[in-house]
Amino acid sequence: MPAPVATAPHPPRTAGKVRQWTRWSRWARRSRPRSSDGSRDGRLAAVDGLRLLAAIAVAAYHFVGTPTPGFWGTETARDLPEVAPTLHPVSGYGWLGVEAFFLISGFVICMSCWGRSPAQFAVSRIARLFPVYWAVVLLIVAAGVVATLAGQRWGAPTDLRTTLGNLTMIPSALGVPFTAGVAWTLWVEARFYLLMGGLLLIGLTYRRVVAFGFLWLTLAAMGRELDSAVLDAVLLSEYAGLFVAGIAVYLMYRYGPNLMLWLLLGFAWCYALTVLNDRVVAHPGTSWAVSAAVLTGCLCLLLLSGPGPLRTLRWRPLVYAGALTYPFYLVHQSLGVPVTRGIIESVTGIGLLPSIALGLTLCLLLASLLERFVDRKLGRRFRHHLMSALHVDERGRATHESSVAGGTPRASAVRGEGRGRVRGRAEPAGAGGAR
Repeated sequence: MPAPVATAPHPPRTAGKVRQWTRWSRWARRSRPRSSDGSRDGRLAAVDGLRLLAAIAVAAYHFVGTPTPGFWGTETARDLPEVAPTLHPVSGYGWLGVEAFFLISGFVICMSCWGRSPAQFAVSRIARLFPVYWAVVLLIVAAGVVATLAGQRWGAPTDLRTTLGNLTMIPSALGVPFTAGVAWTLWVEARFYLLMGGLLLIGLTYRRVVAFGFLWLTLAAMGRELDSAVLDAVLLSEYAGLFVAGIAVYLMYRYGPNLMLWLLLGFAWCYALTVLNDRVVAHPGTSWAVSAAVLTGCLCLLLLSGPGPLRTLRWRPLVYAGALTYPFYLVHQSLGVPVTRGIIESVTGIGLLPSIALGLTLCLLLASLLERFVDRKLGRRFRHHLMSALHVDERGRATHESSVAGGTPRASAVRGEGRGRVRGRAEPAGAGGAR
């Protein structure tokens, strides 16, 4: 549980203005945390459910909606447009699940930042992402080595240099391809975390976050106008509107909706839908109007799940589904697609769509194992040791090093002042947190 911190005061409201809000606003005001120490349960089951829907959409795109001709084979029985004439074009919009992830991430990461120091936020993100990611990369490499030795074709690179680069989670910056194809989104997320970490260094308050949102959108637009690769990389100009929209929805959840937050959300959404055309162009067969409508529907669901009435939903299966989302997302393409191809080749007579369903089911089972044994157990230990590393008694260590070195003028002076006085000033082990 994050340590108690002071939060910004609520935006000023008059009684007359409060009466102008609709029932929606009353729902939203009741959804605000009761105190700054997070005494209210911050787990929103409906938001976890949205994350699962986004992951399913991405998986549907890769398995059923892919525009690659002959993806599962050249036979008519394996031709997706023939086998699934309705499901194939609908799943072709599943790439919007990535955009939905970024929108939800703006909400969730802003929630995760509140009440934490920059070091605590960094530890929470590292412990949440890296153990499962490392396990998936090593699984992909191991499966690739076995497939290669068996004389089978394996799409993901498995050489040592590429593997080492991927273990950093930033392989593209190091000039090597991604082992897990979908992991490119993690590099986008990491840069978003850095921006939020910079804001944490300044101090997280309502007014600063609102100003940060407007400033981010403005600078991102300038980067696009200047066609600056540096600004685009740092400010995530293609996805800034989605992240800021998620942040605005979280502020509505925490403080209640007001005109400033609706303006921030409106500007962010206009920005996001405008630049969405770049992604639409990269996905042939999709329409900007349909994509904008689907993504706007995702925003409405997030508004209902955060500030809206679905915030009170406490259905545990949705929470568990949210926990499975990250490992499932990582394994479904780089491991799920080869496994499904193996099922299609070896198990005859069950058809293409049942084979795909079986492959996705195996991905879910693998994700549940990763969640239980890696994320839940290893991740907790990893987080515990990282937090302990933040609380190293640096002053005691320096005193120990001085005594081993035979003492220094300062150490001699301190000894001359008396042992009791030194102990009275010393910081107890494990105190202080991040400095």
